[in-house]
This record gives sequence, structure tokens and C-alpha cells, in this order.
Amino acid sequence: MNIDKIRNFCIIAHIDHGKSTLADRMLEITGTVAKREMKSQLLDSMELEREKGITIKLTPVCMQYKGYSLNLIDTPGHVDFSYEVSRSLQAVEGAILVVDATQGIQAQTLANVYLALEQDLTIIPVINKIDLPASDVPRVSAEIMNLLGCDESEIIKVSAKTGEHVDEVLDAIIDRVPAPKLEEGNETKALIFDSYFDDYRGVVLYVRMFGGSLPKNSNITMMATGSKDIALEVGILNPKMSPRQTLEPGEIGYIVTNLKATREAKVGDTVTLTKNPATKALPGYKNVRPFVYAGFFPVSNDQYKDLKDALEKLSLADSALQYEPENSPVLGFGLRIGFLGLLHMDIIRERLEREFKLDLIVTNPSTDYHVLLTSGEELDIRSASDLPDVTFVEEIREPWAKGEIITPKEYIGAILELIIGKRGIQKNISYIDTRAVIDFEAPMANLLTDFYDQLKSSTSGYASFNYELGGYKAEDLVRVDVLVAGEKIDALSVMAHRSEADAIGRTVTKKLKEVIPRQNFEVALQAAIGARIIARETLGAYRKDVTVKIHTGDRDRKAKLTEKQKRGKARMKRFGKVDIPSEAFTVLLKRDS
Repeated sequence: MNIDKIRNFCIIAHIDHGKSTLADRMLEITGTVAKREMKSQLLDSMELEREKGITIKLTPVCMQYKGYSLNLIDTPGHVDFSYEVSRSLQAVEGAILVVDATQGIQAQTLANVYLALEQDLTIIPVINKIDLPASDVPRVSAEIMNLLGCDESEIIKVSAKTGEHVDEVLDAIIDRVPAPKLEEGNETKALIFDSYFDDYRGVVLYVRMFGGSLPKNSNITMMATGSKDIALEVGILNPKMSPRQTLEPGEIGYIVTNLKATREAKVGDTVTLTKNPATKALPGYKNVRPFVYAGFFPVSNDQYKDLKDALEKLSLADSALQYEPENSPVLGFGLRIGFLGLLHMDIIRERLEREFKLDLIVTNPSTDYHVLLTSGEELDIRSASDLPDVTFVEEIREPWAKGEIITPKEYIGAILELIIGKRGIQKNISYIDTRAVIDFEAPMANLLTDFYDQLKSSTSGYASFNYELGGYKAEDLVRVDVLVAGEKIDALSVMAHRSEADAIGRTVTKKLKEVIPRQNFEVALQAAIGARIIARETLGAYRKDVTVKIHTGDRDRKAKLTEKQKRGKARMKRFGKVDIPSEAFTVLLKRDS
């Protein structure tokens, strides 16, 4: 096809601002999908995506409209998948910025706009949900003009639900978005902006051609990983796979390979021909590292192999998923899994429970720490229980996050108080119309627990939050251990700043007292730093009335039975085991509730 007749674009927005619905209307108007096959959120194929109303996996689709080939990429809207969004932005020349007419600009909208501006994309601002009674189009228009510096005439007001003015968006794509840019020379270069594993065909790559052509059955090489394979099939998506003989320059399409796992062809990698390889890869590739870790343990140890097999299957299609075996004296065998963020963790947990019918205990999520030993050796630990003896530790560095909160002005005080309470540092406050943008830095571990819940409750749900990983800082960190009946429970150990350790110890012991059932003997719940106990709660014993079977009022007989019970309790206290319920392992997720 003539390259001047191709337009590549994506839709970026905050969660729930209607980008998947807008994509549905475009597919209808362009006749890409027949009316009888149409369903809401057509490009969201996963059951979880439909249920939660969010896009998890990005999806490309090719539409024909007025003689032009329009290639759309529907991107995820959550911060956990920002790297995938940045790669899909590199694959296009234009971006439709969707803003909800009732909510205005949110934190993730801002983050995605910055990503789009970095890639020098043509941005088409669209205000969605104008049909709702609560919509405030003038206010949201002013916010967009303030952000992008555009005229009001450039903003398209639509209702993706009813289809009102959606055809104007398609016309704007043809008029405003430039034709695809190509790399100099005739070398074959294709950017992988997504990949997934098909049980029957192997790894399928979604690519954008930046130079040269890629014929079917050609030998291909992934430049970053060095993997070599054959392009068994190439073609475009509309939205089903439509095979072609060749992928031409500027096109967006798919390549079916023989590869057995997505880690062999990662997002951001460059595909080239093995016979005539490109000399230089496309820019922007990085190896995505997880920074949230949690222990996943099956309720029954019989399911350990099933859990491992299930994770192997999921990791074939998710190259960011990393895991290693973990053994806990209390929970038995399990796996420590690394995630891109809390939403990523939530999705994997739900998929394991639903698709593989597993009953799981998930421990408190933590982040990774860089430990410098007195010998000069550096360790990367992912769990507090892995921390070596403190006498061998020179310093511990923890990850810090750069955060951005958008909020109505009246909540600034409450948010600053929350940030300071999380050991955060407020960097800057700027204003977009009636709302403030607060930039801050804070320890990642403090944002993982209940920061988002507290933010929503202190701002009546009006604030939105976006973050990215900053650097690592050396801090005065300690390991807080939890002892139940004198026995240390590794799965409950947590890393904390020394100034916060006492408060965390008190909170954990109080919470455990609520969740652990009472035993026939007194149970001590303690928090400790090394050998020093910093907090204690006592779980009282059940008192069974052993004198109830005596029908006489003989005091000696009653005293004898009570004394026997007392000796029995003392023996139980020495040898008795406390059964810890699964809720006890997530007490830190709701510290302040």
C-alpha cells in the first residue's frame, strides 16, 4: 500500500475514561467489524479486562476508511504497564488523548501526555462522555488548552457510547497525523511493541515496520536477545489475523514464530532479517525489572506443583513475570514472585485462582533492597527474611518513587500531611485551572501498602495518583520480626525505617490479636528488632470450666481440678502449636484501618 495512505495512531487516557468504547465506535463506523459480531470492549479479550473495565493487554487493529489504512493501538491506562505504553507510542505518529468530561485531566493522563510529547507525536485532544448530565465541557476544555497550549477548535467533543462526533475523530486522524516515518536505508527493522504466547502456534509478535519489508517464511533475528527464528506467518489484524505474503514499510502487523516463550522476543526489541541484518537496533529498549515482590503459597502443599505449572504457563506470555522457590516453616513450599506493580500482582493472583482453581495465601508485598556488606559484596534482597546478620551489613539502600498527584485545591493540606506521614518529600506544586499537581518523592515500600486507599479517603475520591521508580537511597533500615508464641514467623518479617519500626510493631501485633483465634493456652504476640522486643500483645487463653462436672460444693475437689488444668496449660504453652490463619499474612496491607 502507498505509505502516504497509512496512518498509525494510539489512544491514551486515564483508567475508565472511555478509550476502549471509543475504539468500539471506530470499528463500527469503519465497518471493520460487522454489527452482528460487535460487543462492548471488543479489543479487551480477557474476562478480567471486561469485569474490571480496564485494558490490561494492548491490542492493535487495522481499519479501512476513506481510502486510508488506519492502524490503531489500544493501550493500557495503568501505571504498571507504562513501559508497554511507551513502546506502542514509539510505533505510531499520532495519539488521541481521551479526557472524561466529568472528571477532567487525571494523573495517568498527564503521564501519558509527557510520554507522547517525548516521542514528538501529534496529539488530538478528545473530550468524551459529553452526553452525561455531570459533564463540564468548558472546564475540561480549559484544562486541555492549558496543558497542550492548543486552541479550543482543535478539541473534539464526543460521546463514545452513543457515537456522537466520532467520525470527526477519524477525519482528524487523516488530516492531522503524518504518514509513517521510516529509518534511513533499506535495512529491515521492525519494532516489537507487544507479544503473547499462543498454545497452538508459539509466540506471536505485534510489530511496526520501520524499514525494509518482511516476507513470510524469512529467517529473523531479535537484536537485543539474539534469538533466531522463522516468520511462519505475517499479516495485519482487522481485528482477526489476516495473513499476507509480506509486511511493508510503515505497516503495523503480526509475526507468528516458533519461539516457546515471550522472554526470547521482549517488548522494545528490534526484529531484522538474519541474511541481511540491520547494523543498529531501534532506540528505547530496556529490560523491564519487577520491583514488587510477594510470596504465593498454596493452602495445601499438594497444590505446590500445580502452582508452579500455572506460573510457568503465565510466564510464557508475560516476560515481566519472575519467580523463584521459597520455603517457610509455617506456610511450607511456595514461590516468591516479582511484579511490575500492585495491579499486576492482583491480576496474576486472580488468574491463578480463577483459571487454575488454586487456593492461595499471599504474603505482604515488599520491594527489593540493595545491601552492601562490610566485605564490600553487594546483595539484592527481595524479602526481609533474606537480610544477613546486621553485624555484616554496611548499609541498606531502598528504592524511592517519584510520584505525581492531581487533586482539587481544597485537599492540598490533607495530601501533604499524608506524604510527610509516609516519609515523603514534597518537591513542587503547580496548578491546572482549579486543580493542583503535587510532585513528591517517597520510599516505594511505604506506597505499596495502603497509600492509594488513604489518598482516596482523604480526598473523597477526587485525587488521582501516578508514580515511577526513581533511584535507591541509603537509609537507617531495620528488620522487624514477628514472634508468635516465641516462634519467629519469617513470612511476617518486614523491612522498616528505624523511626517507624515501633509503630509498625504495635500495629502488627494488634492486628494479629484480632485475626489469630484464641487457643487453650496463653499466646504471646511480639514484634522484635534483633533481640529487642519493641511491641507485645497477649492472646488470652480459653478458659474451660473443668469444675462443671462436680455436683458437690467441695472446695478441695474444685481446687485440685483447677490446678490440674493450670499444669496442663503450662505444658501446652511449652509444646502447643498455634494455627495461623491466612488473613494474618496480609495484615500490613491495611495498616491504619
